[in-house]
Amino acid sequence: MIFGGLQKNSLIDFPGKIAALVFTQGCNFHCPYCHNLGLIPMKGKDIFHEEDILLFLEKRRGLLEGLAITGGEPTLQKDLANFCEKVKKLGYPVKLDTNGSRPEVLKEVISAKLVDYIAMDIKTHPLEYSPGLCTAPMEQVLESSIRLILESGIDHEFRTTCVYPFITEEKIRRIIPIIKGARTYALQTFSSQSLYKPDFFTQGGRGLTPEETEIIQKLLAPHVGQCVIR
Repeated sequence: MIFGGLQKNSLIDFPGKIAALVFTQGCNFHCPYCHNLGLIPMKGKDIFHEEDILLFLEKRRGLLEGLAITGGEPTLQKDLANFCEKVKKLGYPVKLDTNGSRPEVLKEVISAKLVDYIAMDIKTHPLEYSPGLCTAPMEQVLESSIRLILESGIDHEFRTTCVYPFITEEKIRRIIPIIKGARTYALQTFSSQSLYKPDFFTQGGRGLTPEETEIIQKLLAPHVGQCVIR
């Protein structure tokens, strides 16, 4: 495992738990509004060793209630399942954040009962990821990941950063049939700090207004357990 960061405690990253947060290094998407620029390359400047993170977790047993694994994209890490197993042996529930691009890895950790909560980003309709967000077509793999999560029985959420032109009312209407029945759908506000592509704004990109976000929330709410704005 290659880690690019450690947050020692968080009240918001693992619903209902006081958790630590680890950031894996490397991402296979190139979202123009990404603000975790240092985590995109597979090799980062600040590397945290797996042994040090496990030692930290061992020392914090009884104080922390879980570990959230985010990125970058955690499913790119070849030792993800092994790391999750080690964390579970320490007694920690595990939350996994993912962009859904590697359903085979999700299937592995779900089948082995190595994760307790999964959060998957849905950045736009799966047909429209390429070329704005990634280089290859993603429809089949993303829909496979969504189905795996919906059918897993594991606590989960799907989440969307509300950024135009990737998210519009029309696109949300097309996303609804794919995620229908999800336990939680989270709409995230857009942060304009440290953008991966600073010219995103000048090329028509923008965060949705609060009013636009509320309209999307009303569209989603009847089809999921709960739809929240963060």
